[in-house]
Amino acid sequence: MDTSLQVISRNIPFLLDATGYTATVSGAGMIMGLALGTVLCIAKVSGTATLQRTAGLYISLFRGIPLLVQILALFYLLPHIGIDLPALACAILSVGLCAAAYNAEIMRSAIQSIPHGQVEAAYATGMTRITLWRRILLPQAVRIGLPSLVNELVLLIKASSLASVIGIAELTRTAQNIAGQTYRHFEIYITAGALYLLLSLIIATAGRLAEKRLLTPYTGRGSRGR
Repeated sequence: MDTSLQVISRNIPFLLDATGYTATVSGAGMIMGLALGTVLCIAKVSGTATLQRTAGLYISLFRGIPLLVQILALFYLLPHIGIDLPALACAILSVGLCAAAYNAEIMRSAIQSIPHGQVEAAYATGMTRITLWRRILLPQAVRIGLPSLVNELVLLIKASSLASVIGIAELTRTAQNIAGQTYRHFEIYITAGALYLLLSLIIATAGRLAEKRLLTPYTGRGSRGR
């Protein structure tokens, strides 16, 4: 009978390949969620009633419906309207649309924490609204909201396991298949859990480094050469 190490070493390549799918679904979904979430955030704080209501409806809808239901609904709905997406693309789209609702609220909260005096000062200098968002509001919102955004990405890493319901061979699905074939559930699930933990630690460490870099005063860089 094979030892635990032999079981793990023989199956680790398959689990690593599956980890790539997990990282792809969660990473690409987060990028999409950041882009769409920023648009929703701008609409939510725009002061225009129609845009605010539309963004609020989207956020309530995608935060209120479980991600599993969203994945299944999108996967089976799109072919009926003539859109035939691969399962992987459908999973990324579902995760991205869901993440956008949460990212929008993170960004909105961060923007509302920025002193209003900065906005007034920007308008007083003749700065346009687009320039205000590009140079003042969004950079600060990203810095303030970065810990929450990193936490959201970690949550997406775990939530990406739901993509298995539409046939994506991500980490959890692959671990289930291997465990069912080998009957070595303990070793396989422990290894899968360790890979999830490794991904989460990498993201958390990268987030801390990015936060530290963003918080470093610009004046501190120029003083080294003096």
